[in-house]
Amino acid sequence: MKVPFPIEQVELNAPLPVDVLDPHGVLLLRRGEMIRNEAHRDLLKTHGPMVDEEDYRQWTFRYTAAIDRKLRSNERLEAIAGVARPMGVQPVRNEQERSVLERWTDLHARLSLLLVQGEQAQDFGRRLEQIESRIDDILRARVDDSLFVLVQLLLDRTQGYSASHALLSTVLCRLVGTPLLASHEPLQRSLMRAALTMNIGMTRLQDELALRLEPLDEAMRARVHRHPLDGVRILQALGVGDGAWLDLVRHHHQRRPDLLNLAGCAPSELAAHLLAMADVFVARISPRASRRSQPAHVAARDAYLTENGQAAPLGAAFIKTVGVHIPGSYVQLENGELAVVVRRGRRANAPLVFALVGRQGLPLGEPALRDTSEAAFQVKAGVAADEVRVRVNPSRLLARL
Repeated sequence: MKVPFPIEQVELNAPLPVDVLDPHGVLLLRRGEMIRNEAHRDLLKTHGPMVDEEDYRQWTFRYTAAIDRKLRSNERLEAIAGVARPMGVQPVRNEQERSVLERWTDLHARLSLLLVQGEQAQDFGRRLEQIESRIDDILRARVDDSLFVLVQLLLDRTQGYSASHALLSTVLCRLVGTPLLASHEPLQRSLMRAALTMNIGMTRLQDELALRLEPLDEAMRARVHRHPLDGVRILQALGVGDGAWLDLVRHHHQRRPDLLNLAGCAPSELAAHLLAMADVFVARISPRASRRSQPAHVAARDAYLTENGQAAPLGAAFIKTVGVHIPGSYVQLENGELAVVVRRGRRANAPLVFALVGRQGLPLGEPALRDTSEAAFQVKAGVAADEVRVRVNPSRLLARL
């Protein structure tokens, strides 16, 4: 249960001890962030700030306990009246001690808040750089775990779709683009930032559309059509002057001819193709209320082949990096088991999986680890997320690897 948050009593430039949300549960400020000035406070007031009742109770207890201590010490009334609500946050675990799921879930919340705030976001550049830095940090050692968690977040309809889409698209661009753009580090950064922000022009609408059963009305279609330009306008208002970043956002839905020669392709064009490929791939494997998702191998095949059925060099690089069955997606094994992919394999079509449902169609009490490079456990087919009826516990599965 949530209760109103007395934001007028909060000290400026002091770390908040609680998460502050709007009445719909959208995060406004994370624990540890600060209200910078009165204008920032007034902006937050317009969203009807709320706080979890238990968090509020503990915060209030610390306030009343401080007053009680002063009363027991027979301090002057002026000192008692000057007691402010305590704002400090409790120590948190070192970032490296947190699980991959915790770290990505935290980044999801931070990015979702930043995108929803849009043009009204404070300290946009600094906050986005922090998200970038943390993404890089996780990917240095936990690539497969990250793909698994991000795909599972994408398939979870309780999570904001726009941020899930952006994070997975960003990671795909980072993994595939790093070797291809090795000598163009600034462009790699522009590509990463474009992937994170390409839908900032329609973040709330994108979240709504993922849950919408009815067809889009004309007003919605118009907003979807113009969201790249709206995104550029918002980013420019937020102080973004990186031309490559803005161009990537502006043209990320532009239809492009098949890219058949990577060696002769301009780096900017390669980055644009990769962003479009990641964007389409993520959209296709995402379940929506209004349509079924594609199995990951179908979306991967479409990335690999050109319209004429030829192998696309960029698509080949994409498959080589990500695999035919991306971690977090589902497959049917030759022995009849339904499994979730947890690791890319030595071969693109032979991942490591956990079997979730036995050949008789009943959930396994304990998921069984299978190497699909072995004949008995080969992948028979990919399975769309909509067809899976068992729940996955990401932390539990990753702890067994």
